[in-house]
Amino acid sequence: MKNFTRVSVTALFLITNALQPGIAQVKQGKAANQEQIERGRYIVESVAMCERCHTPRDENGNADRGRWLKGGPTQTRATYPAPNWATVEPRLAGGPPGTDADFIKLLTTGIARTQQPPNPPMPQFHMTRQDAEAVLAYLKSLR
Repeated sequence: MKNFTRVSVTALFLITNALQPGIAQVKQGKAANQEQIERGRYIVESVAMCERCHTPRDENGNADRGRWLKGGPTQTRATYPAPNWATVEPRLAGGPPGTDADFIKLLTTGIARTQQPPNPPMPQFHMTRQDAEAVLAYLKSLR
C-alpha cells in the first residue's frame, strides 16, 4: 500500500507540474483579453462615442445604461437632404450584426457588409486591426 501511495503522489506531482505552464498561459490569456476589452471600452466610450447613436435616451436625453448599445431609432437628424440617412441604429452590445470579419472590415476600411460605406450618420472609420479587434472584444463582453 505504501508503494501505491508513493506512486500516486509522484504521479500527481508530475501531472500538476506538467499542467502549470498551461495554467499560467490561461491566466495570461485572460489578462490579455481583459486588457483588449478595456482598450475597446475606451475606444467605444471615449473616442468613437458609439453610445450617442446606438443607445436609446431617457426622457431627459441621457443615455439609458439599461439599454447600453442596444440600438433603436436614429436620434440624430440630418440638417440637409440625405436620402440614405439611417432610421434605425443596430444593436452593438453582445456582438454587432454580421460576422466578426464583416465588423472588422467595417471598422478598418469603412466598408459595410453591403460592400458600400455605411449610411450616415455612421462615420467611415479607418481603425487599425488591433483597435477594431479590441472594439469587437468589448462589444462581445456586453450582455
